[in-house]
Amino acid sequence: MNRIDRLFGILTLLQSKKYITAEKIAERFNMSVRTVYRDVKALGEQGIPVSFEQHKGYYLVQGYFLPPVSFNMEEANALLLVESLVNGFADNSIRSHYSTALTKVKAVLKSSQKEKLESLNQHIKLQIPERLSFNFEYLSLIQHAIGEKNLIELDYKNNKEEVSKREVEPIGLIFYAFSWHLIAWCHFRNQYRDFNLTRIICLKNLDIPFRKTQHMPLSDYMHLLPVNY
Repeated sequence: MNRIDRLFGILTLLQSKKYITAEKIAERFNMSVRTVYRDVKALGEQGIPVSFEQHKGYYLVQGYFLPPVSFNMEEANALLLVESLVNGFADNSIRSHYSTALTKVKAVLKSSQKEKLESLNQHIKLQIPERLSFNFEYLSLIQHAIGEKNLIELDYKNNKEEVSKREVEPIGLIFYAFSWHLIAWCHFRNQYRDFNLTRIICLKNLDIPFRKTQHMPLSDYMHLLPVNY
């Protein structure tokens, strides 16, 4: 990768994250931390307001406007392929958001690129098993609640077909055993519980902050699951 492409890549990376360390940038572009320092300095010399906060990393000063991102054909093709996976492994809410995002990507492509992308789309097919037809619309709402650390209320049907109402604090989503699972602290059971999304009857974000101050990392909970990763 030449230096111009690398500088643009660093700028795009800064745009995509609130903070990023020099070490993470170095790892992303396979270069030394010293080179990162030089590149960030070069961005500043070009008038791009990159600042630094101790123990957090570099960030773009709020209010700085970046022009629309451009894509090459390889990147656009990759997003098109992922669309098939999204349609197979996500629910209706994520499918809708991804479709909107992909439309925005296509909008910045050249006419010739759009034609190639439409042609390629006719040559990509994914055969999805019946069990992976996720017709619920919970994933996007759960993602928002996890990000905002908000309580969720849900009506849940267990294996015995018994329905109960729960208030939970979501810590993550895991896909295993051909289904999406919400991992959350359940105030009804007073412990972490695994909720299969296909058994959720109704779900809503209460817009109430978590009451529990600390939660176990999702990666630690994954070690408790009856599957090998």
